[in-house]
Amino acid sequence: MPKLTQKRLKELLHYEPEIGIFTRLTTVSNYKAKKGDIAGCINKRDGYKRIVIDSKSYKSARLAWLYVEGYFPENDVDHKNRIRHDDRWENLRHVSRQCNIRNCGISKRNKSGIIGVDWDKDRRKWRSQINIFGKIFNLGRFKNKVDAVRARWRAEVKHGFPNCNSTSTAYLYLNNKKLCDF
Repeated sequence: MPKLTQKRLKELLHYEPEIGIFTRLTTVSNYKAKKGDIAGCINKRDGYKRIVIDSKSYKSARLAWLYVEGYFPENDVDHKNRIRHDDRWENLRHVSRQCNIRNCGISKRNKSGIIGVDWDKDRRKWRSQINIFGKIFNLGRFKNKVDAVRARWRAEVKHGFPNCNSTSTAYLYLNNKKLCDF
């Protein structure tokens, strides 16, 4: 199977960058898709929109990049607003895998509201940590949450997170409480 090109993609689909939607330019009998139909569907498992072209499934954000720029990105296509199926061109950026990971949302299990900050019930202190290239670094334990969040934010700055993370929970917390020292 030949590699998908921008030319082939544009023969099959039209991309509307302002709304991030692909529409079919041809009928695809295998998938009961007609000319003019919106292409793709959101994968329930991971939240990304996928489109099948020539029997191969592609993430629609990567197809948007191919459509506009003319090549598949070497690294990840990140959704700035963290909505995995929002493929508006202004919401997409080409980033390294590490940068994409740094722009992840907060876990449902997180109770502090701040990524990398949690309550250590055994020591009865707030714990702050950061993950750098898959290795977790302990930033310390603190009597109050604000100090733990400050430690997290300073580590994010030191390791270049603001270049990747569109909305740091540590930054937002400190800024909302008017506790910024940056």
